Amino acid sequence: MLYTALGDSITFGENASSFAKAYPRLAVASLNSRTRRVAGNVLAKPGWSSEDLLRAVKATPGISRSDIVSVWIGGVDIADAALASIATQKPPAIQQALLNYRRNLSQILGHLDKTSHARLICFTQYNPFPNSSIAIAGIRSLNQTTIEVARRYGAAVAPAHKWFEGKQASLIYGYRQGKVEDALSGFMPIHPNDRGHQVIASGLIPYLDSGK
Repeated sequence: MLYTALGDSITFGENASSFAKAYPRLAVASLNSRTRRVAGNVLAKPGWSSEDLLRAVKATPGISRSDIVSVWIGGVDIADAALASIATQKPPAIQQALLNYRRNLSQILGHLDKTSHARLICFTQYNPFPNSSIAIAGIRSLNQTTIEVARRYGAAVAPAHKWFEGKQASLIYGYRQGKVEDALSGFMPIHPNDRGHQVIASGLIPYLDSGK
């Protein structure tokens, strides 16, 4: 079985202690330890928006050989809108960001649906800033959009937001006050630590292993 993980810095493994500790590799290693033969590929880069991922997917024909493809994207789309709002003291352009995200995710899943026979999985986004109302509202809307688009294309939904809810302080690298303002210091406390990646891998494995 060939599993391809698409995404941004979370899928890339930023702030994990090593790439081997990032959730895609943890999940593949766990399945292989159970006498399954699974190969894993990762197409992800820190800072990628949904538009960046769409371009990368269209430029990477090898994805079509995958048996399973997961997509975790959109956090950058919302974060950029929220941080711009704080910097400019203007209302956040969340709705426009969501419209762009909906279009890009639809094109990503549509492209995968047309060019491969892979089972598709979409991750929801956990909230690294649970003590900020702007983050709560933005990520809730992002996840609702993800669920709606995923259902349209028959993709499974892996609810990462539920796996992290109430546990952000122990699962996010560099977690501070859980407020968007924490990101203004230059360091973004948004990525899973090793424990967070293990939680994601544990949640993902049933979707890879049983066709959930």
